[in-house]
Amino acid sequence: METLLAVSLIWIVFEVWQLVVAERYLGVAQIAAGTDPRLLPMGSGRAAVWSLGILVERLWMLLLLFERRAVAAALCMLAVSLVGSILRRRLALKWVLVVLTFEGAIRVGMLLYLAGRWWRAL
Repeated sequence: METLLAVSLIWIVFEVWQLVVAERYLGVAQIAAGTDPRLLPMGSGRAAVWSLGILVERLWMLLLLFERRAVAAALCMLAVSLVGSILRRRLALKWVLVVLTFEGAIRVGMLLYLAGRWWRAL
């Protein structure tokens, strides 16, 4: 199960990339311009990698529930993801980036915690 914790390093990179992409498509410049992000072009490859990455990350979080030392972090990340998803569906477009940023920051913090646990176990 140590490899589950080691994978947290990859997910840190993914979360940061996800925040960068979210800023590009939902950022302040887009809101100021009055652009609907759903109308912006996104390559099918990027969209596929992004969607698949989110699904695989959630599956990884579920697998972490079976790792004794990672249950609390996994529950926190899953709860934050669920609450963030619900909030993003209900809030105005200008607040979606705020929710995504807080959501990502909390998940990155939990991932850093898991990476630290993995590093100390080496």
